[in-house]
Amino acid sequence: QVQLVEPGGGSVQTGGSLTLSCTASAVPYKNGWMAWFRQPIGKEREGVAAIYFRSGISYYADSVKGRFSVSGDNAKNTLHLQLNNLKPEDTAMYYCATRPPASSGRWDEESTYRSWGQGTRVTVSS
Repeated sequence: QVQLVEPGGGSVQTGGSLTLSCTASAVPYKNGWMAWFRQPIGKEREGVAAIYFRSGISYYADSVKGRFSVSGDNAKNTLHLQLNNLKPEDTAMYYCATRPPASSGRWDEESTYRSWGQGTRVTVSS
């Protein structure tokens, strides 16, 4: 079972920036997917961004396009999320997740991801 650890997170004011990182205990899936999801209190978990290492293509939720940037290194088992121009509505628990390269379904389809981190909290105050 691959373990994912997400240090980082924290509290910032509106307009601030944070960097989230995720490290896997082993290469989750060669040329697979790694993604960030988030769950605000009282709401459902939603996809934020993902990277498909086989193609190198990144995917973003409309709500974060232009503000967040995802990057990673499949060989080093790492995934990062740069959060810029943060807004109060970005406040949530952020989770890292992985799935195999041949996975079907949208990049933000939660049920297709096999391994999850414990989550790290991001709080944005106005």
